[in-house]
Amino acid sequence: MQVFKFGGASVKDANGVKNLAIVLKKVGYKNTLVVVSAMGKTTNALELVIKNYFDNKTQLQSSLQDVKKYHNAILLDLFDHVNHYAFKKVNELFDELNSFLKSNKSPDYNYVYDQIIGYGELLSTTIISAYLNTINIKNNWIDVRNHIKTDNYYRRANINWQATKQLITTGFNTSILNITQGFLGSDNNNFTTTLGREGSDYTAAIYAYCLNASSVTIWKDVRGVLNADPRYFKNAQLLNKISYREAIELAFYGASVIHPKTLQPLQGKEIPLYVKSFLNPEAQGTQIGKNETLEPMLPCFIAKKNQVLISLSSLDFSYIVEENISEIFSLLHQYKMKVDVIQNSAISFSVCVDDIYNNLDALLHHLKSKFKITSHTNVSLYTIRHYTQSAIQQIETGKTILLKQITQETIQVVTK
Repeated sequence: MQVFKFGGASVKDANGVKNLAIVLKKVGYKNTLVVVSAMGKTTNALELVIKNYFDNKTQLQSSLQDVKKYHNAILLDLFDHVNHYAFKKVNELFDELNSFLKSNKSPDYNYVYDQIIGYGELLSTTIISAYLNTINIKNNWIDVRNHIKTDNYYRRANINWQATKQLITTGFNTSILNITQGFLGSDNNNFTTTLGREGSDYTAAIYAYCLNASSVTIWKDVRGVLNADPRYFKNAQLLNKISYREAIELAFYGASVIHPKTLQPLQGKEIPLYVKSFLNPEAQGTQIGKNETLEPMLPCFIAKKNQVLISLSSLDFSYIVEENISEIFSLLHQYKMKVDVIQNSAISFSVCVDDIYNNLDALLHHLKSKFKITSHTNVSLYTIRHYTQSAIQQIETGKTILLKQITQETIQVVTK
């Protein structure tokens, strides 16, 4: 069994869907599960639908129609006539979504987000499955929500591994090509949950673990795992081989090419992960596996934008001790802040966070009752693994350094 994952960039239009079929034909699709993300920027478009649902009802149907027009254009490019069953299936999904928007009574943003956002993956896989069947690549469409069970921590749900493994191992026909959605699961009430942004990689790893797959391949628009994000750094180079440990470190620090949770289940069963280009599917790409050394050995750069640096000190110049730190972390957890860097001294504590849930004002208000607070928004966090002096100079030149932390293999710098 092999598991393939295709991201939104790979299926952003009809040509992308056709290219997915070409990739399958070139590399083979026997005993294969294909996990697919939402097409192109659909997730962003559906986030606008969600925003309008809560804040601007007059624009709700217009933003929803934009999503529908985008997918209908792809359908018209892929299929010869509008009577093809794919059009009916897609219309049914939009009818479902419209029905939810009209009938929902819950004011919980995170719950509503997950019920709406998942239609991106349902639409993409419905279209792709229908196209593959039409060109005689026979496949089975699977609703991932019937397999991956989670708690109800909406927008970043936790896997119920026991239930998930039982559902996958007992209800999965491995003898045929299967197509399913990334990013999604369902809770005990069968409400849709999501695994966090970029969670489709994690979906592929969950299936691979439960099916004892021989490998997972993530198909991207880059050659493989690069030592830097080419959006932020020039002359990024391909990493041919990476160990699980190194890849987990890179993912933890925010390397966008791999979801942080993806590698843990794969490492548990020593399932190799390949990152390859859907534009050149027969190229080697990057292999991530057991006991692989970093090849070539290069500094690896990671940039995280739009971060928040919070610095705290005691009101009476007393020490910041275990009790204070425990309380601070309790509040960070309560307000769902993703912590990226911490640094403390005798009377101060600094933390760089990602305010995913827009709870910063509430957190700062809570902290101000006990601490003196300074905060910097819209800062950048740079991490270098296997740093050199020239690599450090590259990211510090021309910037204001707000925080720097150095360990034996890693440096992190927060800049304004």
